[in-house]
Amino acid sequence: MTVIEARKDTTALNFTIVAEFEAGIKRVWQIWADPRQLERWWGPPTWPATFEDHEFQPGGKASYYMTGPEGGKARGWWRFTAIDAPHRLEFDDGFADENGDPVAEMGTTHAVVTLEDVGGRTRMTTVSSFESAEQLRKMLDMGMEEGMKEAMGQIDSVLASPGDGRRQED
Repeated sequence: MTVIEARKDTTALNFTIVAEFEAGIKRVWQIWADPRQLERWWGPPTWPATFEDHEFQPGGKASYYMTGPEGGKARGWWRFTAIDAPHRLEFDDGFADENGDPVAEMGTTHAVVTLEDVGGRTRMTTVSSFESAEQLRKMLDMGMEEGMKEAMGQIDSVLASPGDGRRQED
């Protein structure tokens, strides 16, 4: 499994997940920059993602939906706030309604992803910051920790493939 640590900090209002991969930083960066590769791992295996938009630049937006086992769709959005290729990206993240519009009552989180070389491997640290303790608790109750672990557990197979963008069935 690629995830080596997951921790919640209710005082700092954040959730951190650390994973390591047998690939260089530039290759790991591609799983964020290429929406077809992102689709192959963003979301747990039973809730695969489809990115409708992916403007990978500061100020750019992404919109996506995850399709559940019964066919239901959960929509989300990102707004990229900073990109320092291939080492760091930041984005605001939230839920969306069926039209892709932000769902205000769910709030917004802010994610910071850093990639660092650790002896030829890449360590990816993702820190999600929340607006309140209630929002953090609600997200954890919805299964965020398990979902992120499952999602990141799919990255090794994406990195091992040529990156043609197709979801690999296990």
